[in-house]
Amino acid sequence: MWDALVIGTGIAGSTTAYLLAKQGFSVLALTKTNDPLESNTYYAQGGIVYKGPGDSPELLMQDILQAGAGIVNPEAARIVATEAQVAVNEVLIEAFGIDFSRNDTGGFDLTEEGAHSVRRILHALDSTGKTIQEAAISALKKIGIEIRSSYHVIDIITLDHHTRYPQRMYLPPTVLGVYAYNQSTGKVEKLLAKNVILATGGMGQLYLHTTNPRGATGDGYAMAYRAGARLINMEYTQFHPTTLFHPKADNFLISEAVRGEGAVLINKYGEAFMGRYHPQKDLAPRDIVTRAILSEMYATQEPCVYLDIARLGKEKIQSRFPTIYRKCLDYRIDITVDPVPVVPAYHFSCGGVYTDMEGRTTIQRLYAVGEVACTGLHGANRLASTSLLEGVVFGRRIALFLGRTRESWYEQPYQDIPEWKETGTEELDPALIYQDWALLKNMMWNYVGAVRTKKRLKRALVDLKNLREDVEDFYRDARISPEIIELRNAVQTGLIVAQHAWTNRESRGAHYRLDSEEER
Repeated sequence: MWDALVIGTGIAGSTTAYLLAKQGFSVLALTKTNDPLESNTYYAQGGIVYKGPGDSPELLMQDILQAGAGIVNPEAARIVATEAQVAVNEVLIEAFGIDFSRNDTGGFDLTEEGAHSVRRILHALDSTGKTIQEAAISALKKIGIEIRSSYHVIDIITLDHHTRYPQRMYLPPTVLGVYAYNQSTGKVEKLLAKNVILATGGMGQLYLHTTNPRGATGDGYAMAYRAGARLINMEYTQFHPTTLFHPKADNFLISEAVRGEGAVLINKYGEAFMGRYHPQKDLAPRDIVTRAILSEMYATQEPCVYLDIARLGKEKIQSRFPTIYRKCLDYRIDITVDPVPVVPAYHFSCGGVYTDMEGRTTIQRLYAVGEVACTGLHGANRLASTSLLEGVVFGRRIALFLGRTRESWYEQPYQDIPEWKETGTEELDPALIYQDWALLKNMMWNYVGAVRTKKRLKRALVDLKNLREDVEDFYRDARISPEIIELRNAVQTGLIVAQHAWTNRESRGAHYRLDSEEER
């Protein structure tokens, strides 16, 4: 048994695991990928909020509140704004040893992004996430944390759902561990822990177009829901305005930092259009930029708009954005000369598993951190470059909280937890898996996408409920496998998002209802 079991090895999970281990906790980190580097964090280009000239916690908090469209949890915003610099210094710079990009004077080369008042974004050229993830995993290995790859968590073990303990109905809902499928052995293992930390990332693969990697299938939301945890703000699904529009590009993200450095969105006529939609023009909040791009696409009958990066100059482009420059060249687009075709894609969930400021969910000993969690920091729309920061700040807070409260832990009836019982015997039908994923992705994109209506959401609820029933039958009958685990989680999470979107009749931030009489 471990003191802490961390599910996910991105920036949030790695921060939590590292700081727990440094306090003497026994820690097991699980990832369903075959390489712990593979995570949403790895693909983050832009950067992480720090502190710039003329900056202050009050100014950062103001920007977070402004971007969040009126429903940011002010306590979460205050904590992140006041602890940002300390957390980045302590974890990323000192513990993980990351050397972010520097300017000519030797200081940090801070950049600006949408809806920020000042230049305050730390970066490592345009591959910040890759740099952070490599350093984080290296740090975990260096201090001896056990990382198990290719482990797919099926469900969270709870006192009331899984134990045979006769007095369980008199005790509060409590987590005791997880059941996880070990892909290398083909067996399901019972992994017991005194604390479980969900750091499973997001749900981008539910959508037809996404910036997220293959593993973002909404696992943490679905597992927490089945365990009985509270989820909030799930309708606030953020779309990134600019991904490369190319049939072979697989929605490669063009970082917001490009616009922060002066790139401009134009339509097919070469007109800079963002001034018609928001005073901050190309640096407006993401939800506004996304809808502006969609409006221009509909008005011009074009499948994309364009990003004029060439105005930055060849030298700056090649030195500041080498990854984007090389990637576009792979598709025969020279961004030092040609406008880049871009379209919006699903990017981030502002909602998630409800937690307090120490990462505690509504189930005892279950914590959540990073994108899967919701402290209310992002409100209805996330401020750029706060996702990596959120993982560091709240991962650190969870570790410190558990360190302070270790003596108050009490014993649980771990002996009453049964081993996993395999019930399914059928082989998976790959045609059904493929078709169910295709149905889900198209439903979410068309009915629960960047623009929603009552009719679309009603259709989504009917279709998703039917799909969930089919997939649950499929899950019960089939032998356990990564494919059925992910599909089951994805469909459940999609239904949760649709239900939250249906219930919320107002338009706010990333939840935009075309037929709403209330818009904020």
